[in-house]
Amino acid sequence: MALRNLVLENDPLIRKVSRPVDEITPRILKLLDDMADTMYYEDRGIGLAAPQVGVLRRIFVIDVGDEHGLIEFINPEIIESDGSQVGSEGCLSVPGKTCEVDRPSHVVCKALNRDGEEFTIEATGLLARCICHEYDHLDGILFIDKSVDGNIYRIQEDD
Repeated sequence: MALRNLVLENDPLIRKVSRPVDEITPRILKLLDDMADTMYYEDRGIGLAAPQVGVLRRIFVIDVGDEHGLIEFINPEIIESDGSQVGSEGCLSVPGKTCEVDRPSHVVCKALNRDGEEFTIEATGLLARCICHEYDHLDGILFIDKSVDGNIYRIQEDD
């Protein structure tokens, strides 16, 4: 198990646009494994994008606890989105804060898996929200930029 350090909201790196992956190398596979380990290690993590661990590549991992399990996305593209769902979001790179964000209720995303094979996933609900959230990271966008009412709330930590 290899954990990576999280890049936080005050680091300019988190606001940069990520580059596509040209070739899936052992280094990319190690990054995917480390990202999954890091996401699972963090209590509230259901998704993690490469920029959040300091790597400006178009990669993210998601596990929302449903039948899909861990999904690895390399060079993802959202090719369809519709509907609307407003809900509370948080982020490992913006610890202790939440806000209400409007996301599509349905998305279709295509990407490459770790074997370089293209796949397409159709998602609704939490999975659709998570795909959009992580996809935004690849373009340097944080969920707090999309607050529906401009309010950002502090999470009360348990003692």
